[in-house]
Amino acid sequence: MPRSGDLAQRRATLEDEWSRVIPGLSSPGSLRRAGRVLSREVADSWARSLASVDPARTHAPESSDGAAHHRWNGSPLRGPVDGLADELRSVADDAGFVTAVTDASGTILWTCGGRTMRRRAERVNFAPGGRWDEEAMGTNALSLALRTGRPSTVFSAEHLVTALHGWVCYCAPLHGPDGRVLGVLDLSTTWDRSHPLAMATVRGLASAVEAGLRTGTSGAPLPADAPALRLTCLGAEDAVRAGARLRLRPRQLEILTLLALEPEGYAPEQLRASLYGDRPVTASTLKAEISHLRRALGGTVATRRYALTAPVSCDAVDVLRALRSGDTGTALRLYRGPLLPRSQAPGIEEWRTCLEVAVREAVLTSDRPEHALRYGERAPYDTEVHRHALRLLDAGDARRAIATGRLASTA
Repeated sequence: MPRSGDLAQRRATLEDEWSRVIPGLSSPGSLRRAGRVLSREVADSWARSLASVDPARTHAPESSDGAAHHRWNGSPLRGPVDGLADELRSVADDAGFVTAVTDASGTILWTCGGRTMRRRAERVNFAPGGRWDEEAMGTNALSLALRTGRPSTVFSAEHLVTALHGWVCYCAPLHGPDGRVLGVLDLSTTWDRSHPLAMATVRGLASAVEAGLRTGTSGAPLPADAPALRLTCLGAEDAVRAGARLRLRPRQLEILTLLALEPEGYAPEQLRASLYGDRPVTASTLKAEISHLRRALGGTVATRRYALTAPVSCDAVDVLRALRSGDTGTALRLYRGPLLPRSQAPGIEEWRTCLEVAVREAVLTSDRPEHALRYGERAPYDTEVHRHALRLLDAGDARRAIATGRLASTA
């Protein structure tokens, strides 16, 4: 992690370069005066930006139509971002970032973050409706990512506008299934919180959004045969049908989860054992729970052999599918905690153990250190995982400090 003194020195060097170059920078030809401090990409952007942006600008202008909320509702990015909202908020809160999503024009459509950081961001209109394209706000990570189609970082006085010199921004473009750039995902914070892992974080989150676009969670109208029921049961307990949250008792959520994980269904006695074990529960009790669930789902539970008769989208099933295809990264992104963590039903406990073991084994057989590092966040006392991360990380990789610290805490 960079020391505060190193960051302060870098900021001072960039401020000096900004003060030296900007007053005489009127065209790309004058870039001969730009030294080695700046990347060519930033220097070129400065030259382009000065045609339309005053470096003394205090905040981003508003989009011309003033309809960011309506544009977000119709954006193909909304579905995947909503699906990752908890993770995006967690990243923003834990690390002191403001997270933003723009459309292809550079207009911010959605943000999240802690109250203090959001207030600071709002002062420069880093908020829904603000325009952050190069023509509107000069050199910044969002405008560079939109222009190049590649991830971008802009630190302190690399920004053209002086009001942004107190910030560092990490940004990655969001590509649709056809390759078009639909917008960008940005993590921004104050310059003194700059961290080398931030870019890897934003790239990973952007990849997750793009995966959501490919799998249909895009906010666009779904095909007629798409699942109308969405079940979340990893680290949380929630069921949504046709956009409305279902009010299900814990037992009914357990039944729904078991049926989602076993598409072939259960004989009544099998399901009763999976729910109650050896407890003396009558068949009529189970039938009453099934009847309530059937009504909530619009009748999509078979009667003789209990099974779902309509498609269901379930995060636990998605994790298993990713593991079967060898996609450990997707499995880790979706695995947000134990299966129905409050449940003591024998069948749920068996599936919970199965998922935990399968994900861990996938991590331990992966040759990508980021998998072990990410799993290690949720398993701080798993010595084997932390040692695996250290084996995979190069000697000079700054992330070794994270794995070493976690390993030391288990001693």
